[in-house]
Amino acid sequence: MSARAKSERAQPVSARAESERAQPVSARAKSGQARPVNARIVRVLALLLLAVLVLFPVYFTVVGSVMGPGDIASAPPSLYPHSLTFANYRGVFRAVPLGRQYLNSTLVAVLITLAQLTCAVLSAYAFVFLALPFRRTLFAVFLFTLMVPWESIIIPNFLFMADHQLRNTYLALVLPFLAGGFGTFLLRQSFRTFPVELRDAATLDGASHGRFLLTILLPLSRPALASVGIFVFLSAWNQFLWPLLITDSPQRQTLQIGLASLNDAEQANPGLIMAGVTLALLPTAALVAFGQRFLIRGLTAGAVR
Repeated sequence: MSARAKSERAQPVSARAESERAQPVSARAKSGQARPVNARIVRVLALLLLAVLVLFPVYFTVVGSVMGPGDIASAPPSLYPHSLTFANYRGVFRAVPLGRQYLNSTLVAVLITLAQLTCAVLSAYAFVFLALPFRRTLFAVFLFTLMVPWESIIIPNFLFMADHQLRNTYLALVLPFLAGGFGTFLLRQSFRTFPVELRDAATLDGASHGRFLLTILLPLSRPALASVGIFVFLSAWNQFLWPLLITDSPQRQTLQIGLASLNDAEQANPGLIMAGVTLALLPTAALVAFGQRFLIRGLTAGAVR
């Protein structure tokens, strides 16, 4: 009887102990589930805040381009147009030859992009697939060009153009930027991930270097090519200092110089400036929006082998 009584008294004690141990475990599990949810909420809110800070200037520029002078000059400033007007776009074409400068920027950016892509493809192919002597040393020289600031060579370039009567020409706008080390570096890293077996199989099949490059390597390297092309195009499109120095005719100047002159000439009407900036923003925004996936894939190519 005494043993049975002890066991009966011990059973509720053990049950209570198990329930007491189970409660903190369930509480910890709930708190552990709540922490990731709270962290995700904080991350989402932080990203939304950063997105607003980044996109608000673009939004206000686009919206301000279709506002009248009263809406832009109102205090506090209006965040949306009370009445749409496209007089700013008509005025910006009357104030400066923006159409010709738009064409100049497009032509210069396209020529520079094509030239740098061609040079980068050929040099990267040589560094990866050709048995060159001192290959690593030559590639280090290419990388060294990335460390030379543009401002240190702008005067020699300007004197060269002036001595050869190339000022106010498209050639002067394009010539200093026909080659660049960044494209060679990025494409070399991408080509190094290419399977060597495919190159050996193409060689056994009788494919020359040109055929292998054009029909096999380049189609498989489209993300890296797109990344280099977008980066070079944006850099050429946004150039300001070199076109300002090498051109003095409005018919040869690029879009960025036209926008700067518009700012000097029309300080009383910021709507014209916003209209010009919106027109300059359209091709770059479209290029980044449609090429974003190529940018990500191209910039990460060669990161993991």
